[in-house]
Amino acid sequence: MAKTQLNVRVDESTAEAARQRALQRGMSVNRYIEELVKQDAGEVGRTFVDAASDFMEQYEAVFAEEFGTEKPRK
Repeated sequence: MAKTQLNVRVDESTAEAARQRALQRGMSVNRYIEELVKQDAGEVGRTFVDAASDFMEQYEAVFAEEFGTEKPRK
């Protein structure tokens, strides 16, 4: 996906907080801000739920065999 530059102005304390949080997470400030926006937009959560759903469909029989449960009815 192509990247677009977005310039924002924030006060120094907000900028410092962003720098510190990004550093703690081992990522750039750009990446940190991008991740925050994605989380706010719900993309990360949706991606996780979709992946978990795919995983459960793929391994449903294994879990049923191991734990003796049946697939819940919809």
